[in-house]
Amino acid sequence: MVPTLPPSQTQLCPRSCSECRLRKTQAFKPVSSQELMFIEKFRSGSVSVPAGGSIISEQNPNGKLFTLYAGWAFRYKTLSDGRRQILNFLLPGDFIGLQQEFADGSSHGVEALTDTALCVFPRDGLWDLFRQFPSLGYDLTWLAAREEGMVDENLLTAGRRNATERVAMLLIHLYRRAERLELVQDGSTEFPINQQHIADALGLSLVHTNKTLRRLHKLGLHELKNGRLELCNPRALHRIADYYELPMRRVPLL
Repeated sequence: MVPTLPPSQTQLCPRSCSECRLRKTQAFKPVSSQELMFIEKFRSGSVSVPAGGSIISEQNPNGKLFTLYAGWAFRYKTLSDGRRQILNFLLPGDFIGLQQEFADGSSHGVEALTDTALCVFPRDGLWDLFRQFPSLGYDLTWLAAREEGMVDENLLTAGRRNATERVAMLLIHLYRRAERLELVQDGSTEFPINQQHIADALGLSLVHTNKTLRRLHKLGLHELKNGRLELCNPRALHRIADYYELPMRRVPLL
C-alpha cells in the first residue's frame, strides 16, 4: 500500500490537467485540446508519497503507472543480500512504471527521495491511448527510447569512466535536467541526493564517493550545501566527464 501524506505536506497534482504547472514550462511538448481531454480522462487520480516511501515495490504486481508531478525519486534494483543499484533518478514530468507493463511483477522498485506528488494512470488504459491517439502512443515510445538512452549512458559511465568522471557526469546531468524544469534559482538547485545514493548509482564505495566529491569541491568545481547543488565551473566539469550535451528538446508529458 502506498503511504500518503496530508495535502498540506506536499504540492498536490491539480484536479484538472489544464492547470498543470509543468505544462506551462518550456520543458514539455504542447498537446492538443483533444489529447489533453483524453489524458485527463485516462488519469485515475493522484497520490502523495513521503520521502523514503515506496512508489513501486520490487517484484510486486502493480496495476498503476505514474507521472511524477512534484519531488524527486529514483528507480532501483536490489540483490538478494540487499546491495542496491540505482538505475536512474526521477524528476518532475518523468513517466514511471512502463517497464512493468511487460512483466508479471515489477522488475524494479521506485522510492521517493523527497515528498512527492504523482498523477496515477491504470495500466489497462494504454490500449485505448494507442488506439485513439497514436500521437500519444508515439510519445510513450519516445519516452521509452529516451530512458534506454539514459541507461546506455549509465552503462558507459559505470564501464569506462573513472570515479572522478562518474561523479562529474552525475552532477552535470542532474543539474541540467533540473535547469530544464526551471528548478534552478540563483545558480543552484535542490539536490536531495546523499553520498550513499551517489555510490549506489555509480557503483562506487561510500568512502570513494566521499573522497571524489571532496576532490571536486577543492578544485572549485561544485558546491553542495544545505541540500542544494551549484556548479561553480561547469565547463571544467564537462571536460572531466567527457560530456557534450545536445540542445534539449521539449519532451512529452502524460
